[in-house]
Amino acid sequence: MQNIGLVLEGGGLRGVYTGGILEYFLENDIQFPYVVAVSAGACNAASYISKQFGRNQAVTVDYAGHPEYISFKRLIKHGEFFNMDLIFDTIPNIENPFNYEAFFKSQQKFYIGTTDCKTGETIYYEKNEIKPDLNKILRASCSLPMISPIVEYGTRPLLDGGISDPIPIGKSMEDGNEKHVIILTQCEGYIKEPVKRGKWWFKRKYRDYPGLIDIVERREKIYNGSIQMVNELEKEGKAFVFRPDDLRGVNRTERRRERLKDLYDHGYEHAKKRHKELLQFINQ
Repeated sequence: MQNIGLVLEGGGLRGVYTGGILEYFLENDIQFPYVVAVSAGACNAASYISKQFGRNQAVTVDYAGHPEYISFKRLIKHGEFFNMDLIFDTIPNIENPFNYEAFFKSQQKFYIGTTDCKTGETIYYEKNEIKPDLNKILRASCSLPMISPIVEYGTRPLLDGGISDPIPIGKSMEDGNEKHVIILTQCEGYIKEPVKRGKWWFKRKYRDYPGLIDIVERREKIYNGSIQMVNELEKEGKAFVFRPDDLRGVNRTERRRERLKDLYDHGYEHAKKRHKELLQFINQ
């Protein structure tokens, strides 16, 4: 399986769809030599690379009702809607241990996308470059503006990689991949609309980060351009694309376990249904 990349969109808790697909990949030993992902896609990819069966469901769907997982009180008190200490410290190191040894022994290349708030550019980190700081980079990649604090890493102030590169197909192409398996977390035909409300507050809050303001103002153009590229590659036979048929009512901050499980199962069944088709694409 040479010159083929696995490309994962983010999408907050819509990412359970990706988790279901990756679980099927694990069960059927479908391993890609190159993975690039942003935000929730990067978190799902980590458990896929460490080959921990069932973990993506366990740390997302099964935590949906956890009183500390998502909280408006925490947003007011700590400036974060998701409990990032729970997600990127307590869970992987105590409650549902992440297999760091298996992860770093994997021969798979894995790039995690983040957004530099000063410049607005996408900064990618390969897993073997950040061994002591894996969870910090994953945290940065998942930190949404307005509801998460900026993550400082070295001299860079970082936020969600999906802001600047929501579907990192360009990175996969730049790194020499000729074919791409892409997992999206929006349905076919989705078009991102410009943000119309709250711009003044956003600009005030991030007035010291012009790159972030600029990239957010252009975000819908970036996203829709990425979708256009994905569609073109798919038509040319260079991309194999998974998309949810519908989102089962799940949004970026969904807390209802039954909806999350339904979308997770939807991803798993999609991968199962398209197994032969996927293998043909990989091997052709």
